[in-house]
Amino acid sequence: MPAARTRKTVARKSAARTSAAAEPRAPAKRDPKPAAPAKKDPPSKQPARKEPPKRKQAATAARVPTRARSAQAPAPATPRQARRADATERATRESVRRVRDAAPALPQNIALVLQGGGALGAYQAGVYQGLFEAGIAPNWIAGISIGAFNTAIIAGNPPEKRMAALREFWDTISRPNVFPSTTLGQEARFDGIDADTRAWLDTWEAWRAIIEGQRGFYVPRAWLGPDPALFAGGQPGPAAASWYDTSPMIATLNRLVDFDRLNDDGIRVSVGAVNVRTGNLEYFDNTQMRLDARHILASGALPPAFPAIEIDGEFYWDGGLVSNTPLSHVLTASPRSDTLVFQVDLWNARGELPQNLLDVAERQKEIQYSSRTRLITDTQRVFQHYRRLLRELLEEIPAEVRASNPWAQHAAELACDRRYSVIHLIYRDRAKIGHFKDYQFGRVAMREHWLSGQGDIARALAHPDWLQLPQGESAFVAHDATAP
Repeated sequence: MPAARTRKTVARKSAARTSAAAEPRAPAKRDPKPAAPAKKDPPSKQPARKEPPKRKQAATAARVPTRARSAQAPAPATPRQARRADATERATRESVRRVRDAAPALPQNIALVLQGGGALGAYQAGVYQGLFEAGIAPNWIAGISIGAFNTAIIAGNPPEKRMAALREFWDTISRPNVFPSTTLGQEARFDGIDADTRAWLDTWEAWRAIIEGQRGFYVPRAWLGPDPALFAGGQPGPAAASWYDTSPMIATLNRLVDFDRLNDDGIRVSVGAVNVRTGNLEYFDNTQMRLDARHILASGALPPAFPAIEIDGEFYWDGGLVSNTPLSHVLTASPRSDTLVFQVDLWNARGELPQNLLDVAERQKEIQYSSRTRLITDTQRVFQHYRRLLRELLEEIPAEVRASNPWAQHAAELACDRRYSVIHLIYRDRAKIGHFKDYQFGRVAMREHWLSGQGDIARALAHPDWLQLPQGESAFVAHDATAP
């Protein structure tokens, strides 16, 4: 009996709970008038930066917006890169704020000088992104080799499309021709691995660049079969005397560069190449001739990998064979004018003592292609001192003699008191890749280069006083923005 009563009690309680659950609950009391939804501020619209068709001076830092523009940089390939990208964006916003607060008066001419360095050139794209977000618009861009390619992409597009064009260019040429690239998921699994395994992957990407070529850049000439001239008993000629065919890059440049804009938009463009016959370094300049894809490709035609490019009956190779940076071309241009220069180097002249033959090959490239940028700036500093001495001496000559004597007039031209400020960025941050770092076009490496450029220019712009020309007796100053 007790058990039966217990079962009845449990049954009654269960029924009561079921009945209570089935009854509808009274609706919650509501305010007589619902609260009005919070008003949202309309999204602020950043006005598009417009540059006149023929700019006579560079954009000033006063035009910097209140927050950094959203530039289209490549997406991070790994979680580590995503964290690094976030830190870089914060540094960029802070440097933009400092430039905006200081509002320095920029000189009439701002030059961007881009050194050659193959796959390392993505670093320069990151540097340009930082300048773009800070509202600093160079009106003279000079480049050699991959620096010439970046020059054409920037100058051959309207300001609002330049970052997208740079991203598309680097996304294109960082993919091999045949087999698919390593996926981002695969790269993420390798994220944070030990240095030896990372070096093995870098080596694999470099070998793919040799064997397959790079999409939109070059293909192995062996894939194209023997040259028809051989069957006629002739020679292939200088245009075919190379390991690779670079005609895909002609198509890439014509697709991504508006050469009418490049020639007519008011940005001065200079790209250097070596005349194969004379051995002299020549500059193709849009103030003296109309440039097309051939001039850009000639600047990056590094033998024996790439063929010489024919222009007006002459053949040209990569300008880096003579000088890998056009800094001297910018600093010695006539007529001289006050200039702020951003010199972006991809090779560090200083390095460690090599311990094996592979290290020797890497160190040789660094010394050869760094092009003695510091020697150029040191020489210019001495020249500026001599110009000041010449001005002081001219003051001792009577005015009527200075006005009538041809030598005195020439001396006055040489004593021109124009001022220069060089902000020197050297790519130091990249972890060791090896002697093949200039042709390791893997996407992860490309993104690393890009982020390093962003970070270095952010650190440089954190010193707004560097954007101003030197005052007083010193007419030339160089700032090492990436000094350890």
